[in-house]
Amino acid sequence: MATWNIDPTHSEIQFKVKHLVISTVTGNFKSFNGVLESEDDSFENASVSFEADVDSITTNNEDRDAHLKSDDFFNAKEFPKLNFESTSFKKTGEDTYELTGNLTIRDITIEVTLNAEHGGTVNDPYGQIKAGFEINGSINRKEFGLKWSAVTEAGSVVVGDEVKLHLNVQVVESEPVEA
Repeated sequence: MATWNIDPTHSEIQFKVKHLVISTVTGNFKSFNGVLESEDDSFENASVSFEADVDSITTNNEDRDAHLKSDDFFNAKEFPKLNFESTSFKKTGEDTYELTGNLTIRDITIEVTLNAEHGGTVNDPYGQIKAGFEINGSINRKEFGLKWSAVTEAGSVVVGDEVKLHLNVQVVESEPVEA
């Protein structure tokens, strides 16, 4: 069994949501960690766990970030982490996978399915083995209790319900621990 840890300096955890139905706001989490465990280098049937610190959310706007951390959205004070635990990692093509698991935001856990693409596995100049994945999908924020909503005078929704997830993740194989 090989254990791979997310390399946070070479990974991005992003989300995108419509604002006023006419544009998209992009945000990300600056603090996160995760582990992938795999029987072999095909990664099929790997186990994936991931968590992000809600307080590390940024959209490049301090007022909006504070609102996202409030009880209207994530409630970072009461629910400081969001978590994902895989239930399956199925190969769907040469370098593509279907990643299914339980995503917990606030205190609500929902099964989600994401698309993953393996960008390759290489040895870096320092002797470490690294693998890259691009993971995409979407969730409905209201299903997770992120229910704040407003409508403009003209009838436009301020924040869309669909949140697109986009993760570029590089993982580093851990050295095996000898018993």
